[in-house]
Amino acid sequence: MVEAWVNFAEDLSLRSLAGREYVPWVAFALVKGLGCVGFKKLVEHFGDPTKAFFAPPEELAEIPGLDREAVTGLRGFDQWNEVEDEMERASEAGVKIVPFNAREYPSRLRSIPDPPPFLYVKGELRPEDERAVALVGSRSASEYGLRMARDLAQGLATLGFTVVSGMALGIDGEAHRGALAAGGRSLAVLGCGVDMIYPPDHEELYRSLCERGAILSELPIGARPFAFNFPSRNRLISGISLGVVVVEATEKSGSLITAALAAEQGREVFAVPGEAGASRSRGTHRLIRQGAKLVESVQDVVEEIAPQLRGPAGALTGAVERPAPAGLSGEARRVFELVAVHPLQIDEVIEQSGLTAAKVSELLLELELRGVLRQLPGKRFVAN
Repeated sequence: MVEAWVNFAEDLSLRSLAGREYVPWVAFALVKGLGCVGFKKLVEHFGDPTKAFFAPPEELAEIPGLDREAVTGLRGFDQWNEVEDEMERASEAGVKIVPFNAREYPSRLRSIPDPPPFLYVKGELRPEDERAVALVGSRSASEYGLRMARDLAQGLATLGFTVVSGMALGIDGEAHRGALAAGGRSLAVLGCGVDMIYPPDHEELYRSLCERGAILSELPIGARPFAFNFPSRNRLISGISLGVVVVEATEKSGSLITAALAAEQGREVFAVPGEAGASRSRGTHRLIRQGAKLVESVQDVVEEIAPQLRGPAGALTGAVERPAPAGLSGEARRVFELVAVHPLQIDEVIEQSGLTAAKVSELLLELELRGVLRQLPGKRFVAN
């Protein structure tokens, strides 16, 4: 049993909890009246939000927007035994606790208005998961929708993106499988505890994701997949990602909630068009009318988010020939060498390389994502 870490009745005295650095982070989830929005206010005020457990009531009361109930909850928190029990349950289930300040915690998720104080993780979060794109859609998907989800996921994984989804039946499951089949990584964000395999039909997929990606949730160990958990879960899917692609959705689909949250969080929103008049197409068509980017191939997605992946471009001070980077295919090397001396318009690259337009577009995008060339106005390309 863990002793009370903070004893407010004894002048906020700190007792020894060697090796228990996650205790205050887990405690945030149990503080009455706090929630994730209140937690973010603590982050903005203190930098290190765990200082809130030691702060005088006068300082807590001055934090803009922090509810009085949250101030009382922080000052009088005494559920340290429940915190210890939850940490033991996580340990027994082989689940990691990744707190807000940990390097593994997704950096984009920190920026949303209501980030969770910590994540439960089965599997492993890696630095390359910062290049994440979400693929979501209908549970009762058509063959066309499943094919589009699979093709998009495979294309994204091939280009080095991590595919994020919710492990539901239909589009979500196919997105995960497509990414894994291409040798890439995939993250599943659940509306239940990470120790729960939901839906049960996805047991094999669940195990594959644990081995070659990660299962994430903000919900406690053993939490059931109740319907009211999923809208909240969706903000994590969009929050982790550079953008959200919706593949088939009815007018009342939860995927539209994810798209709306993505827009609020400043993420790119994409939608795959479907059959005119089909119920599964109504949601995606509505998104397109509202300004979502229409997606027919993976290039439509990557070209839109590529600027987020590049650092600030330096001024072009002169034409300097550069050797081709190591590891390029013969065709990629040929394209790179054409633009290494001076900028070329895409049609010039096609003509001089002798490759098809589709292949040149693919290679230019690959080289741009690798950071070895950049696109100038007018579809001109030049080596960085």
